[in-house]
Amino acid sequence: MSEDEIIDVLDLIFESIGLVEDRFREIDECDDFVSTSNGVTLLDAIAMRLQVIAECVKRLEKKAPSLFERHTEIEWNKIARFRDLVSHHYEHVDHEILYDICQTHIPELRDIIQRMIKEVSEMEGSNER
Repeated sequence: MSEDEIIDVLDLIFESIGLVEDRFREIDECDDFVSTSNGVTLLDAIAMRLQVIAECVKRLEKKAPSLFERHTEIEWNKIARFRDLVSHHYEHVDHEILYDICQTHIPELRDIIQRMIKEVSEMEGSNER
């Protein structure tokens, strides 16, 4: 996978994180996901973007595994497994777990993905010299 392709995938992850964060702003507590039809719509929309993030992580793990070696603070395998849960067993997606992911893990993931984009961009720039 070329560095441009890696950056494209990381950019898609970063964009999806932004959409998750934007949608999550309307949620004050985990039961907001299930107490109104708008909450359920947000749950579905956020779950879909988390699935996109996880699918991208799986793709990068296969094509550029060394990318994750410098960022062991993220449990990449759990992200990839979440994709499988959403794709194959959506009825088992728990709104409390989704709330925790958005509240606790998405901000950290955003910071790491930003760092990864910068690292890959700097590698690409040094390879062009």
